[in-house]
Amino acid sequence: MEIGKIPENVLKRSVLKQLKSRRSEIRCGAGLGEDCAILVSEPEKDLLITTDPVTGFGQDQTLYAIHRAANNIAACGGEPVAAFLSLLLPPSCTEGDLKAVMAQAESVCAGLRIQIAGGHTEVTAAVNRIVLTVTAVGKVKAGCGKAAGTLRPGMELVATKWIGLEGTAFVAKEREEELLERFPAYLVKEAKGFDRYLSVIPEAAAAGKSGVCAMTDVSAGGIFGALWEMAESSGVGLDIDLKKIPIRQETVEICNYLDLNPYEMISGGSLLAGTENGNDLVRALKAEGIWAAVIGKTAAGKDRVVHNGGEKRFLEPAGAEERRRAIL
Repeated sequence: MEIGKIPENVLKRSVLKQLKSRRSEIRCGAGLGEDCAILVSEPEKDLLITTDPVTGFGQDQTLYAIHRAANNIAACGGEPVAAFLSLLLPPSCTEGDLKAVMAQAESVCAGLRIQIAGGHTEVTAAVNRIVLTVTAVGKVKAGCGKAAGTLRPGMELVATKWIGLEGTAFVAKEREEELLERFPAYLVKEAKGFDRYLSVIPEAAAAGKSGVCAMTDVSAGGIFGALWEMAESSGVGLDIDLKKIPIRQETVEICNYLDLNPYEMISGGSLLAGTENGNDLVRALKAEGIWAAVIGKTAAGKDRVVHNGGEKRFLEPAGAEERRRAIL
């Protein structure tokens, strides 16, 4: 496509025509010439806003980007309502590529009951692949938002589903042929399907009703990154049992083969929550059909210890190379 703003006819047929989901909270959403969405303000509600750029995630870049933004809202205790998409396209992109991105975006948002309310689409030589930024808007009862940095010493930490889901699904899709030479087809197929677990909206809603004090979605940096950030922002220590962190065997096998650390692998689909009684939260989540486990507790001081049988290590912020590899 030609560099510059997307032509009106392309905008209509390949962007706006794909958007069908509607929310009553959005009075005026995406449309030709509409540069600002109008959201209906509700009494006794707080507005939640988050933004997340995603690059280099192959064919399902849009899927991961929208889930990440929606999960940020959910982990704050809120309900995602609207999404705004900013797309920077390289000149090599075709209108068919754009239409495919928007069709996937609408499909994911419809499944999450989110309306695409606006955004921006532009072709530019400044990028050599699609750069997608998703801004999500949500709502929560006034004063009921859950911040990640509100842990206190003595709280129990609960992880939902399994770590490494997003990274495993991505690797299984991008390196499928290589993995099929090593593993049985059923294992690779199951790993590719892990993206069906990406949303943490159900468990965040259940956890919010069960009196959790703090939540965060486990994303870039993996479970080790999420634990470190929650502890650092709260000013507490950690006492974690590595063997209690839930992980699928498919993730273990693929990470061992590719020499990846599953505990630092991007882990969209898992929620980390701090609560006074972890077992109560686990029971509440399992009653909703959501697997969860108590993986440790917070402590006074600043030591952040991970036990693995008779061994222990101290968590530290990930270095630049670890952060790069943890994208997988």
